[in-house]
Order: sequence, then structure tokens, then C-alpha cells
Amino acid sequence: MKDNKIFDLIEAEKQRQREGLELIPSENYVSREVLEAMGSVFTNKYSEGYPGFENLDGSDDDVLAVAPENHRYYGGQQNTDKVERLAIARARRLFHADHANVQPHSGAQANNAVYNAWLEPGDTVLGMNLGHGGHLTHGSPVTQSAKIYNFVAYGTNPETGDIDYDEMAKLAIQHQPKIILVGYSAFSKIPDFERVAKIAQDIPGCLLMADMAHVAGLIAGGVHPNPLDHGFHVMTTTTHKTLRGPRGGLILSRGKVGNPLKKPEHTIENIPTLIDRSVFPGTQGGPLMHMIAAKAVAFYEAEQVSFQNYARDVVSNAKVLSDTLITHGFKIVGGGTDNHLILVDMMGSFGIDGKIMEILMDKVGLTLNANAIPNDTLPPFKPSGIRLGTAAITTRGMGRGEMIKIGNWMRRLAEICVEINSGRQPEAAFTSELAAIREEVHQIAEIFPVPGI
Repeated sequence: MKDNKIFDLIEAEKQRQREGLELIPSENYVSREVLEAMGSVFTNKYSEGYPGFENLDGSDDDVLAVAPENHRYYGGQQNTDKVERLAIARARRLFHADHANVQPHSGAQANNAVYNAWLEPGDTVLGMNLGHGGHLTHGSPVTQSAKIYNFVAYGTNPETGDIDYDEMAKLAIQHQPKIILVGYSAFSKIPDFERVAKIAQDIPGCLLMADMAHVAGLIAGGVHPNPLDHGFHVMTTTTHKTLRGPRGGLILSRGKVGNPLKKPEHTIENIPTLIDRSVFPGTQGGPLMHMIAAKAVAFYEAEQVSFQNYARDVVSNAKVLSDTLITHGFKIVGGGTDNHLILVDMMGSFGIDGKIMEILMDKVGLTLNANAIPNDTLPPFKPSGIRLGTAAITTRGMGRGEMIKIGNWMRRLAEICVEINSGRQPEAAFTSELAAIREEVHQIAEIFPVPGI
């Protein structure tokens, strides 16, 4: 690479990833094959529109054996059509969907496309409160969608940490939402999708939408229920996080698949086509074909038995790490975890905010993020909690022993944070101890190399 400055930064980032442990639950490591697809010549090709959707059942060879007429606005699509059709077919198989739109550039784009497909300005969406573990795109006032639609928020039960389904039902009856949305960015329980589906039955024209960005890999791996199997009409997700693919979005749906060039009747049955028209040309332009190729590779990897084992290990590791933290005095929101994610109340555990813990952990090569907890009284940039997960470290092959080590390190780091925050001792007093912990982290990282680099 002639651009030495960018080259040096890429190499520095490789080193950071190799020498540290990634605990942020929304991050993961992709395979070399995914990286190669992302860097392929498909980045040179414009492919506005869609391939043909016929004959997407069966094996990959069956899909490649036909070349139906496409719905593109440019020529030269012989190879892009095949790539996108493979990506669609594999996603449909993985998630038991009637249709898959693989073009969204991100999870946020995917969510906005569904809103645009089904809602009129001012329509109501019932989604999880951001402060209780929801996501920005589920109604935060700082987002564009919140300026267009009316978002009403349900929360979690403070005793169990689970969704407050009674509150959800009351709000649904009161506000008659056009969409009931189940999704989250800091929630460690398994939603009761069937119960939500029953709530929606009493709301005319209500679309059931699940944003499973955090747990899509667990669904693909068979260790988490699939909302599409329990009455939901649409599932959005990112393709990274637990799915271990490139950064991007994906929309899966149940219903009738039609020609995206023809406007269908506005019915739930037609939601696949309504979504296709909403993605392009409704909310974004040309698809990123190199990213769609990389998504196709990731879906192929997720269909393998090894990925099922990976998903199982992610959940197992999360339980071990959560239990270890609990024994060390950490208060876990919800009392534990049922997925890959652990939300810790640092203020309730040790009287310190999550940002202090995040900064000190980063200094020893343990990366996580400060995060709000339900009913947090502290500001967003210095919240009461921290959020961590096991997706990335499990990709590196770590297991029970490493989870216990991480929990032990975190206990000592929390103690040091308390000493520094109270003013009893300056950080300089712990320089040698922090260096020793960093070296231990580095040693573990060398035993479990990062895939792909």
C-alpha cells in the first residue's frame, strides 16, 4: 500500500486486536474468507435493483443452475445476480424465512426500511425503552425515525430483568400500534415471542417485528428461538455481532414474494415486496456488492455444524463469565444471562460508574463499553453499568478457564477503580500491577490467535 499512513494504522489495529481481548458484545472477528470477499472486485460494480427471486429453494447448486430475469437498472449483472441470489437463498434457509433482503448497509438502515415499508408518518410503534436495553432506532428522540413516527416505549420488570409483558399489553391496547417491535442492545433474556404474538392478535393491522441484531448468530446456531417460527412477520438484524459476518444489515420476512418493480397492495402478506421497494429505491441507493458477497460467505459458514458448536459455546461461556462475576460481587442485571450478553451494575456493585471501569480495562487490553442500566440516574457518557459479551473471545477458541480468568481480572480491576475513584490512592500506585495484568492478557491472546489476520 502506497499510503503509508493508512497502512501503519491498519497494522496498528491488527496488533491491538491480536494483543487484547474483545469483550464488547456487538463485536466479533470475521474469517479470512469473509475479509477476502469484502476486498473483492465486486466493490467496482453498481447493481441498483434486484436479481430474480425465482427458484431459490434447494441447494446452492440448484440456485446457481437458473438465471431468471433480473430487476436491475444496469447491465453486466451476470455475476452479481448469482452472488445476491446465493446470499438470499442461504439467509432464507438459515432463518426459515420466505424472503431475505440482503442489501441494507446496516441494522439501522434495515429498521428504517421496515418502518418506511409499513408505516405512514405519525403511525405508532411500540418498542423497548432505550434506557431498559432497547436500541437507538427503536424510538430514541435523536433519530430521524422518531421525528417521523410516534414511538411508545415498554420497559423491563425490575425484579426479573425481563420484558414487562403486562405493560406491553396495556400499551398495545391503549395506543393501537402499527408495529410491535421486540429488539434490544443490552438485554440478556430470551423474549417470549409467542406471548407477544398473542398481544398483537388484538391489534388490527399490527406488524410483528423483531430486531435480533445481537442474537442472530445464536438463532442461526440453534441455541435461541427464532421469532419467525413464533408468529412474527419480519426480523431485522446486522450481519456482524454473533452472526460473525461483515458489517451490514439483513431483513427477513414471511409472506408472498413479488416483483419489486410492481407496487403491491398494502397487506402483511405482501410485506416482503413492500420491504424490497422500501430498501431500494425507498431508503438507499445501490447495494454494496462486495459486502453482499461477504454476507453470502458468512451465511455459508453459519450453515456448518461448526457454527452450531460455536453458538452453543458462546452461550456457555457467557454463563460461566456471568457466574464468576457474581461470585466476585458484581451485580448482574436480571441475575445472569440467557444469551451472549452480560449487563453489570457497577454503581450498585462497587459505587463507581461504568466509564471508570471501561477506561481502566482498556489499559490492560480488555475492551468493553460503559452502558446504562434500567432506570439509570447517571448520564449516558458516565452511566452506572458496563456491557460485555463472549461472541468474539469464543471465536478465538476460549472456554471456561479463560472466562474465569477474565472474571478474576475484572474483580481486581474493579477494586483498583474503587481505590482511585475514592482518592485513597492515585492510578500511578498501580502501574506495575496493571502492567502485569496486561502481560497476562497478552499471553492469553497469543494462545488464541485472531482468525483471519
